[in-house]
Amino acid sequence: MTGTMSPQTPRASVRRLLGFWRDRRGVAAIEFAIVVPILALIMVAMVDFGLVLFVRFGLNENVSASANYAIVGASSASSTGGATLASNLVAIVPTNVNMTVVVNNGPSVTRTNGSSVASGTASNADSCYCPTVSGSTVTWGSAVTCGGSCGSGLLAGKFVSINASVSHTPLFGSYGLVQNGTVSTFSIVQVQ
Repeated sequence: MTGTMSPQTPRASVRRLLGFWRDRRGVAAIEFAIVVPILALIMVAMVDFGLVLFVRFGLNENVSASANYAIVGASSASSTGGATLASNLVAIVPTNVNMTVVVNNGPSVTRTNGSSVASGTASNADSCYCPTVSGSTVTWGSAVTCGGSCGSGLLAGKFVSINASVSHTPLFGSYGLVQNGTVSTFSIVQVQ
């Protein structure tokens, strides 16, 4: 026979096809190529979520330190010391944190982008209140007798509200912890 090829039998084609499907060389490389991008995405999302939690925990720690200072400096929650107390509470927290501190519906300090502005009526800090809180909004109401009973069952007294936020942009969504690129927290503490 010179240069002629014999036709393949159908059986040989089936054998070759089955041999191809049974060949396991390179399967690990294909599985690796499919799985690695998924695992990498999960890992990056976990790191991103961890960074959001890190920012949130740091902010909570700063607000907690301010609240503790407010309790220690409770005697300053007055018309004469309220402005200084509010300024000191803001000064405790790093300057990248935007915050508003209100001392008993009176003196307040708001810091935005590192710049602080004092406001409020100092004489209000001498009265007692029964504030109500909705989210991070405080409704002070009118002055009441110190030590009297509030509608919520608490005693009327002097309070300091601390509202803080820091901007943080996660890579993947907000996880419910970040809204509008801002991590925020709020605290209100009764000092007297």
